[in-house]
Amino acid sequence: MNPSVSPAHGAESSPLGKPADYCDTYSPGLLFPIARQIKRDEIGIVPGRLPFVGEDLWNAYELSWLNPRGKPVVALATFRVSADSPRLIESKSLKLYLNSCNQTRFDSADAVRATFARDLSEAAGAPVAVDIRPLASAPVRVIAPPPGESLDELDIDIDTYQPCPDFLSSASGGDEVGETLHSHLLKSNCLVTGQPDWGCIVVRYTGPAIDRAGLLRYIVSFRKHNEFHEQCVERVFCDVLQRCKPRELAVWARYTRRGGLDINPFRSTGHFPPPDNDAEVRQ
Repeated sequence: MNPSVSPAHGAESSPLGKPADYCDTYSPGLLFPIARQIKRDEIGIVPGRLPFVGEDLWNAYELSWLNPRGKPVVALATFRVSADSPRLIESKSLKLYLNSCNQTRFDSADAVRATFARDLSEAAGAPVAVDIRPLASAPVRVIAPPPGESLDELDIDIDTYQPCPDFLSSASGGDEVGETLHSHLLKSNCLVTGQPDWGCIVVRYTGPAIDRAGLLRYIVSFRKHNEFHEQCVERVFCDVLQRCKPRELAVWARYTRRGGLDINPFRSTGHFPPPDNDAEVRQ
């Protein structure tokens, strides 16, 4: 392989990192889907044999359209994309798509929801659940601390800033434990532009006790890693599952919003339900 050529990742032709003119009339063609399997191949996930279930939960804060008389409506939205969908949707393209509704007339919020559900499901290759909440209905976002114990006060040295699964280990021969651990120190970078992505990550498991210092070093090792949010969480899940051998595992992250969107991937062995859609304080 030519070392000057980056490996294919599926987003080469996406609008990321390129100037984009805003279109303010409904344009579903702006959505840019990316095959998930391209990056899953890197972490050893066999097509059709996912080691997890889960979803990508999106919150959209910049959403507006015109009612039948031309008066603007503003709203919040959530989108839930199943982890077993063949494609994820690139975030800048979703932002452009949502903004294409700014000068488009819709009969009702239900009409907007149905339109989004159709377009996003076609892009993802699987049903996408859509919820639209006009601000006139006074929707409330709950801000809550992440569950479990924080790793962030551990007094440790760290000098590795690319993913290093070797940091991960668990106790052998001890009693099984069940615990939830979290860290606010997750930082990765956009796969295409290299811009920083900030997040809080939660690891919930049942099994041999995971070495906490090693887990924190591993989380911080993503600091200079370029990958989309969904891909980072899947990489963490697979590495923890392989290295620490938990009987049950869930990993989720809540990423700080960018472009009016936040992305919150959740992956689980199936024993733990998805968390509530409570906002992390930086969201």
